Amino acid sequence: MDGNGNEAPSLNNRILFWASFFTLIAAGIGFSVRGFILKDWGNQFGFTQAELGGITGGGLVGFGVAIIFFSFLADRFGYGKLMLIAFLLHASSAVVTFAATPVYGMYGKEGAFWCLYVGMWLFALGNGTCEAVINPLTATLFPNNKTHWLNILHAGWPGGLILGAVIGLVFGQIDTPIRWEIKLGIFLVPVLLYGFLMFNRPFPRSEASASGVSTGTMIASLFAPILIFLFLLHALVGYVELGTDSWITNISSRILKDENTALMAFVWTNALMFTLRFFAGPIVHKINPIGLLLVSAILGTIGLYLLGQAFVDTVPLYIAAVTVYGIGKTFYWPTLLGVISERFPKAGALALGISGGIGMISAGLLGGPGIGYKQDYAAVDKLKQLSPETYDRYKSADANGFPIVSGFMPDLAPKIAGLDNAKLKVFGDHAGNLAKIKAAVDAKKEPPKDLKTGLEADIETMRKELAAGKSVPDELQKSLNGQLEWWEKEGKPNFEKDEKPLNEARDYGDRKALMWTSYVPAVLAVGFLLLLLYFSSTGGYKQVHLDKSGNTSH
Repeated sequence: MDGNGNEAPSLNNRILFWASFFTLIAAGIGFSVRGFILKDWGNQFGFTQAELGGITGGGLVGFGVAIIFFSFLADRFGYGKLMLIAFLLHASSAVVTFAATPVYGMYGKEGAFWCLYVGMWLFALGNGTCEAVINPLTATLFPNNKTHWLNILHAGWPGGLILGAVIGLVFGQIDTPIRWEIKLGIFLVPVLLYGFLMFNRPFPRSEASASGVSTGTMIASLFAPILIFLFLLHALVGYVELGTDSWITNISSRILKDENTALMAFVWTNALMFTLRFFAGPIVHKINPIGLLLVSAILGTIGLYLLGQAFVDTVPLYIAAVTVYGIGKTFYWPTLLGVISERFPKAGALALGISGGIGMISAGLLGGPGIGYKQDYAAVDKLKQLSPETYDRYKSADANGFPIVSGFMPDLAPKIAGLDNAKLKVFGDHAGNLAKIKAAVDAKKEPPKDLKTGLEADIETMRKELAAGKSVPDELQKSLNGQLEWWEKEGKPNFEKDEKPLNEARDYGDRKALMWTSYVPAVLAVGFLLLLLYFSSTGGYKQVHLDKSGNTSH
């Protein structure tokens, strides 16, 4: 018996659970490592930022699409077959991605791009297939304590993020350059581990399938008003949790003026999440899952709002604010899945898969792009106030609308002429725009970080490349020559007066984006409060159980 008086899981079920845990470790490592090897891909293959964005852009969306698609197959084909597909997708993603280097030698930049692009999609599809299985599998393994064990399961995600960040920190201290294939390849360790643990092992049938619930009944159950409301809340969770995670290290490094401190703050928040998710059970028994979600949303709102304030300008204050934010975001995802599984068991794997898929798609299409847009919007608005002349020098020629909205309803999407990123590279943390080819000149030396000489150093790098008979992409040559012309005519003569307002505007944009994002968990708090009131008016929150005939009871 376990601590709650329930029958303890068998050895087979415990192995299946921890194998499921390692699938999220693998996903977290891949997500985290990918963030810091983009620079390596740019160096080796000469990709522009837009091309790198194209490679990574489908990651969360593909993750979400796969969860939904394979959720429709989970009860029909069984968990074991889907996990074999997930393992093959993860393994093939490594093979295709690692092929980028030899393919680049044969077919050039375009061949390398497609290897990395397809490899990232295969990885995302593998992650999504795992997620379609492990959530309903965990609910089946622990039918009387679903929320608690789903939280423990999802501790694997921050665990993987931490391991990925540590990999980046460790490799960053080594003088000898480490190939990106080695950095990324570490995600294969948990992949091989979960594959070994799950190989030829019997899987239980899902709760709904074992109770004889038909596919038609499962689909009909999806249209319950409260379940649809929970789906909408999961879209907001994806926006604020994964969308913010996509940006938080980048933003923190600018606010704190130190990349390593920002990375340590990221590790700290995920260490909090990893640890606290193991204690969800006792908390839920005290205040029920909806109460836990409400408290989480309030803390998430406070944390993000504080991070967006100018007075949070020292490391201790920033760590305090990010701690509140970290605690707030800890229980969103798995507890929401727990509520769906506990209240709508007839919807089976479909409900869990659709909810998780909606969260991932929201993060990929709205969260990441939306937070980036808010940074640009606020920074441009501030720069116009600080120095209209500087804005005129750095404004982008093309106006961009809010992501997604501008594609479907262009007239309703707010437009903004953002700051020209190519010009801003002169002022960036990594000086110049030709870090993409500096590795071919001297892999052991970083480009100079002097803001005034970074672009000139990149131009010199390009000239050395061309003089040595090496290939430099035409668009890269054109971009650098254009930047050099602009730098000599406009940038350099005005450097002293432009530097301060530009940096102030970027810092303001970063903070303002976090403050605006705090409105999302505030809306979540209202939603969870409404749910709490609803359940209170109907006798309180109670788990719904299925009997062997498919009938429900509390």
